[in-house]
Amino acid sequence: AFLSHKCSAWRQGHKDAQPNFRGGMKREGPVSNGTAKRLKNHALGGKEMPSLGAPNARPRSQTYVTAGQVMVISEVFEVEDPLAEVQELSRRLDSSRGCLLSSSYEYPGRYALWTLGFADPPLALEAWNRKFEVSALNCRGRPFLPTIFGMLKATSAVSEVKMVGSDKIKGEVMEATGYFSEEERSKQPSIFSVIRAFVNLFESAEDAHLGLYGAFGYDLAFQFENVKLHKDRDPKQRDLVLYIPDNMLIVNHQIQQSWRVKYDFAFASEGKMLSTKGMDDKGAEVAFKPRTQLPAGKERRELKPGEFAKLVGVAKEKFVRGDLFEAVLSQTFQEPCKAKPSEVFHCLQRRNPSPYGFLMNLGEEEYLVGASPEMFVRVERNLKGVRVETCPISGTIRRGKDALEDAEHIKKILSDAKEESEITMCTDVDRNDKSRICEHGSVQVIGRRQIELYSKLIHTVDHVEGYLRPEFDAIDAFLVHTWAVTVCGAPKTWAMQFVEECEQTQRRWYGASIGHVAFDGHLNTGLTLRTVRIKEGVAEVRAGATLLFDSVPESEEKETELKASACLNAVRNPHDLPPEIAQTPSMPLKQADHRVVLIDFEDSFVHTLANYLRQTGATVTTVRHSQAEHALASSKPDLVVLSPGPGRPTDFGVSKHIDRLLKMGCRIFGVCLGLQSIVEHFGGKLGQLPLPMHGKPSEVKVHAVGHDGSVVPAEKAGPIFKSCPSSFVVARYHSLYGLRPLPECLVEIASIMPGVSSGDGVEASKPIVMAIQHKTLPIAAVQFHPESILTSPELGLQMLINAFSL
Repeated sequence: AFLSHKCSAWRQGHKDAQPNFRGGMKREGPVSNGTAKRLKNHALGGKEMPSLGAPNARPRSQTYVTAGQVMVISEVFEVEDPLAEVQELSRRLDSSRGCLLSSSYEYPGRYALWTLGFADPPLALEAWNRKFEVSALNCRGRPFLPTIFGMLKATSAVSEVKMVGSDKIKGEVMEATGYFSEEERSKQPSIFSVIRAFVNLFESAEDAHLGLYGAFGYDLAFQFENVKLHKDRDPKQRDLVLYIPDNMLIVNHQIQQSWRVKYDFAFASEGKMLSTKGMDDKGAEVAFKPRTQLPAGKERRELKPGEFAKLVGVAKEKFVRGDLFEAVLSQTFQEPCKAKPSEVFHCLQRRNPSPYGFLMNLGEEEYLVGASPEMFVRVERNLKGVRVETCPISGTIRRGKDALEDAEHIKKILSDAKEESEITMCTDVDRNDKSRICEHGSVQVIGRRQIELYSKLIHTVDHVEGYLRPEFDAIDAFLVHTWAVTVCGAPKTWAMQFVEECEQTQRRWYGASIGHVAFDGHLNTGLTLRTVRIKEGVAEVRAGATLLFDSVPESEEKETELKASACLNAVRNPHDLPPEIAQTPSMPLKQADHRVVLIDFEDSFVHTLANYLRQTGATVTTVRHSQAEHALASSKPDLVVLSPGPGRPTDFGVSKHIDRLLKMGCRIFGVCLGLQSIVEHFGGKLGQLPLPMHGKPSEVKVHAVGHDGSVVPAEKAGPIFKSCPSSFVVARYHSLYGLRPLPECLVEIASIMPGVSSGDGVEASKPIVMAIQHKTLPIAAVQFHPESILTSPELGLQMLINAFSL
């Protein structure tokens, strides 16, 4: 009643800034968790429109009263230059507390592009095991405390709570006692009882942005799981840091909208109204202190090379006994951090786009900077109900040097039985987590072993959803997944115990979560992976690997090093691009004044071949076979290339072209039909494959064999495969091939890999000829296509460069 009486006066005081307030006590029906409000954003033409984690369209300014009778006044302002605002906010976070969350990674049906952040929040909730503090971080936080103090005194899970001065509340949560069913495990007393009390106090369907933002620590799980601790804990290390903001920058890149929301709050306390109106929002500033060297006693890696691999052996013993199905062990790397946290953040954003990027100043000279690829839990309401989704990542392989090599790596990981087992176990555990609190039949795998590409890694990802039963909420959804099987293992409790026994140090924030618990009932959190923890100028990067019985110890150790590398590179060199990005594709030196005539035998790939030849720096003229005589009349080219083509060499009279070129003394390089033409011209014969090879890969072996099968000295093999490996995969588009014995003047310099069936119907013990070199003339040819995407572009280009040395 008191707030109702004051509401009109409050709106009057803000009418110049915002003329469109709603009625202060208006609520949209009996629905909680933001149902009615948010359904508008999920239905367009009757079709559900998930947010993909992005903030909804720009809201309007409003005044409303929360479920706990807190008056909230939000003013919305347009942002003219969002990029500049984000840069300025990140700079402020080097010295002021706050958060910047950013999704710089898109995936259909999963992730969108957005940025959200704030500095100098009025209030912080921090926890050390079951002890907690609520602190006013500036004068605007003080009006919150009497109401929050009253709320906490009324919370049954809180065993003690007291005011400490005018800007702090201290309290403790009781230990769980009595009986809890597994379905009710998330309801037992824990620090999340305090979080739930905050949500209940500020709950409203009116605002999708207001909530608790920050970081959750790994040790919070031990308030629910009975794990015997073996590692010493730093008593000063916090397990939770969450902020309530009052000035938020929001950018939805998808719809190209950006806005700022400024909040004022009013609280009824002992017959008076305490408000934040007109108060200064400036909090304490602590400048970042860089380091150029690690403190004495700190090593760059906590495990010496080879020690992590030994732990894999320990895990395998657990798998053999059936104690564990899988386990995730990690190790920590450390570097002095001479760059500001904001510089490391922007570096990761550029180099390693991810759906959960973050920069957090947690106070006490502690920062979290990350680019996490993995969702932890996301909860949103749609037309069907309250949807819980997760995207477990399991299965990792290194990125290729280009899209073609990426494709090969993707094929490799998708055909790897170990990687499939790894993600299957993760998803089965994840489905079990959801089944504890979701409607029966609603837990579904909606994406299976889907590919996500990141800067250095390729991951396989499942996408799992379920719909909450009415008695559960977003916090329950968060807790039943704590922590994800992808960061601890399975069965979870035994895996957590194994992690505690084997790892060298406590995980702190690693493997836990960052994100947003919204007061309208939704939640969006990412796993704390690919993260730099900066404490007093020391950057720590922790990385893990999922271990199974068939894990290769050395490979798993290398995986942790690879996963840590992006963050470590960002700490070491935040301004310079890493070598793999900074290097442009290596271009060969210009072939000085070299002129190439490419004779086209009506081929479909001739212009790509010409493109490759031009990349050598040469000047290339492409002519149809019927016009070749005219093109060659003016001057002798440095190289003539006989193109691929359909049919047989006799269909184009290729032999007469070769005669002309020999009289001119030209270098000749043949491709596919070109090889067949050279074989026939010098008296050889052609065969036809039992099965045509069109657009198919085969592995070739480089060797030098004479027409009689004798080994030919390397110097007689010619230059075509110089600087190429001894075997490699090539693209084939042919039915005809050169038969053995080849003409005496020709040397076989490559064949299909002996003993391997290539699918062409020829016996594996008699692999066909794939490249030739003339013994005395500057003539060579390949049966495959060096310009195809199935042949490595670097190798194809190298062969063409080598052709100038015939």
